[in-house]
Formats: sequence, C-alpha cells, structure tokens
Amino acid sequence: MIFAVAMTFIDQTIVSIAIPEVQKDLGLSSTGVQWVINGYLLSLSALFAFGGRLADIAGHRRMVVIGVVIFATASALCGATPTGDAAEAWIIVFRIIQGAGAALMFPAALAIVIGAFPVNERGKAMAIFFAVAGGLTSVGPIAGGYLTEIDWRAIFWVNIPVALIALLLTWRAKPANEPRPAPIDYRGTLLICGGMGLAVLGLQQSATWGWGSVATWGCIVVGLALLAAFVVNQLRVANPLIRVRIFQDRAFAMENVVLFLLMIPFIPLFFFASVYSQVSLDYDASNAGLYLLIFFAGFAVASQIGGRILDARGARPSVVLGCAVAAVGFALWAHQLPDLELNSQWPWIVLTGAGIGLILGPANTDAINRAPRTSYGEATGITQTVRNFGSSLGLAVMGSVLILQNKANIEDSFDQLGISRDKADAVADSLSQGGSGTGAVAESLGGKARDAFAQVPHDYALASRTVFYIMAGVMALAFVVSLLGLPAGKVADKAEADPGDDEAPGETPAAAPAS
Repeated sequence: MIFAVAMTFIDQTIVSIAIPEVQKDLGLSSTGVQWVINGYLLSLSALFAFGGRLADIAGHRRMVVIGVVIFATASALCGATPTGDAAEAWIIVFRIIQGAGAALMFPAALAIVIGAFPVNERGKAMAIFFAVAGGLTSVGPIAGGYLTEIDWRAIFWVNIPVALIALLLTWRAKPANEPRPAPIDYRGTLLICGGMGLAVLGLQQSATWGWGSVATWGCIVVGLALLAAFVVNQLRVANPLIRVRIFQDRAFAMENVVLFLLMIPFIPLFFFASVYSQVSLDYDASNAGLYLLIFFAGFAVASQIGGRILDARGARPSVVLGCAVAAVGFALWAHQLPDLELNSQWPWIVLTGAGIGLILGPANTDAINRAPRTSYGEATGITQTVRNFGSSLGLAVMGSVLILQNKANIEDSFDQLGISRDKADAVADSLSQGGSGTGAVAESLGGKARDAFAQVPHDYALASRTVFYIMAGVMALAFVVSLLGLPAGKVADKAEADPGDDEAPGETPAAAPAS
C-alpha cells in the first residue's frame, strides 16, 4: 500500500520542477501552468471523501487496483500530451483524472493498512505508513530535475513501472476485499466538487478575468454557497460523505484549521520556488531540484524532533513553535529573494523547512488521535480533504498575485527605460506563455532589448518575494490559531480524563477514510 500511494506523494513535487519546460514546450498560458498543478490537487481534495465511501461499498482491494490503473493511465496520457492548440486542455484534463485516481486509491490503501492491524497497534502502523510515504515527497525534486533533463514527459511515465509493481505487490499480498453495499451521497459529492471547483476557478482566473469581472465573483460566490449547502446536506443525510459533527471536538477542529493554513504555502511552495530558481537564478531543472532539496534538510530533522515532542508533551508545543519558526523563515527567505544569490537564502530555506517539519506530523497525527468516537480512517479522510483544499486555494490565490505583481514590476522597470506600457505588457504576456513570442517583442524594443530583459529576473524575484511574504503572513496567522486554540497535553491525558471519547474495547472502527 505504501508503494501504491507513493506515486501520489511524489507527484505533489515532481511536476513543479518540470513545469517551466512543460510550459515552454507546450506553450501553456500562465493560468494553464497553474491548472496543471492545481487540477490534480483540486480533484484529489474534492473526491477524497467520495473515494473513501466507495472503498467501503465496493471493497478496498478492488478500489486500490482501480485507482492505481486510473492514475497510471492518466499519467501515461499526460506524458503523451500533443503539441499544438489542444495541449493545454489535454494535460489539464488528464491531470484532473490523475487526481481522481489518487482519490480512489489513497483512502482504500489506508483502510487496508488500518484493517491489517489490531486497534492497539494502528497508531504505530499509521506512523510508519505516513513516515515512509510522506518522506517520498522529497524524492520529487531530485527525480523531477534529472528526468526533466532527459525529457519532461518522463516525470509522468515514471509512474507506470511504479504502478505495475504496486499492482504486483497487491496481488501477492491479497488484502481483504469485502464489499458492503450502502447508499452513496451523490448529492453531497456534487456539492463539494462544484463548490471547491468554482471557488478555486474564480480565485485562480482572477489574474486573467480581473477582480472587477462578474465571472470572477460569480464563481467565488456560487462556489462558497455550494460549500455551505454541502455542510447543511451532510448534517441532514443518514449516510454522509463527511460527518461534519466531528468538528464539534474543539481540538480536532483547531488542528484542522492549522493544517489548512499550513498547506496554503506548503505544496504551492514547490511550484513557486522551482519557477523562481529557473527564471531568476537561471538554474536548469536538476539544480532547481537541488534548490528545493535544501528545504528538506530542515524538514527531515525537525520532523523527528516534532514527533518526539508529540510523544512527550503533546502536539501544542511543537505546532506553536513550528508556526513561529516557519513564519520567520518565510519572511527572511522572501527578503533575500531579490539578491539572486543562493548563499544568502539557504539558511532561511532550511529554517522554513524546519518550521513546517515541526508542524505537519504532530498536527496531523494529533488531529486523527483526538477525533472523538471515530476511526483513524475517517479522521484521516477529513484531514486529507482539508489539506489538499488548502493547497489548492493557496496556489490559486498566490498564483494570481504572482502574475499581477510580475506584470506590474515589468511595467515599472520598462517605464524607467522609456519603454511603453503596451510593450511591457507584451513582454509579461510572452513570459507567461513560457517565453513564446519573446523574440518578436525583443525585436520591437531595438537597442533597449538587452537592458529591458536584464530586468526580468529581478522583477520576477520581486513578485516572488510578495508571494513569500504572504506565506509568512499565513504562518503567522497559524501561530495565533495554534497558540490560542490548541489544547495542552497528550491525547493519552485526554483519554484518561474523558474515556467516553475513546473506542470501546474491541470495537472495530470504520475502515474507510471519510466514509
């Protein structure tokens, strides 16, 4: 099961490295580039609860196999994206399908792991499962860098042999597959998919449509209304996708808020840092992968420290400290971005990674353990939905900020050189298309072309700095939430004080996440 879900973890970072090459080769628009990343995250978050419910009904092993096949097939078709006018729609559609495959596979794999261990051993098993699978996220930057040097399409094709091995191991392991027919909340599924999709669409397209556009605000408002309707629906139906009453547990609710805020910068960070390193630092894909690997140096060490703090004192000390460290790290990293020098950045990259490492494991584990009268699977389904939706929203909002800020920066720089705003906008637009059309714009600038284009790396760095300051602000908000909202003490202490929240001896929890 670790082998099966490894693809979904690696995919969160590997595509970010290759995205400049993908954009250049396929001529993707700036928002199209973001949808290549965000389509996957949005599909995964919107369908995760449905995948958990379906795994309960159709059988866990069956859904793992179906999910792996869908994921691998969509990966192959992403790698086979044709050049030309259809390229952008093609790769976005199959990235969305790839996310759907992950949403079917992940909850079922998780349920199999849960079902394979007795209640008193599940915590340890889940810790190993997420430690190994989550650690594979760090493989993405290195693998993505070297595979991109060969061919960017290889970052998708590499999933095929991994999927075949996962299918072989599943066949050898023969995990349980017991269908349990039950109603499926299709209305809830449509509401959450529509709500998330429209809200993110409006936010991400705001850079293109403009904040004065009816389409921008219409998508956001309708999306939020659908999400509100989803919550009402889940409170009323007998077999909901997500039992939202679980959020009545204050500790569980606050830790999910922290996780939501954390993921706004965490996964989008890999996209923004990768493009910055290739545009502003002029790194190739391999060096961009090494640039991101610096982050994991701090993350890996701090994750171990955070786990020990969790075991000794509970999640609160580690999460509060991590939020403060990450906020400071992002702010100092942002401040150094316009220097265009790695030597001035790497200490703050490590510090940022350390801050996030102190938060992620303890907050996620403690949220699952604190969920009252529920299973590891259901609580994990909720936290995964919250986490992926946070990443999707973060990429949408900050991606729009980056586009608009970069355009404004180029306009200011060109204005100082006496170049018209129309030509500045043409340069910004050509850069947003991966550089296509830059040559024609350069010819129109004549002798000023060299000076004008020399400003582009610095202008992009300034736009990236704005985004990283936003990340610092989000982590500062997470610090306030964790400081004021998270309870002190370990889950064991809570269980002793309130045994009614624990499972009864011998009780078997629901196996599927978010069922």
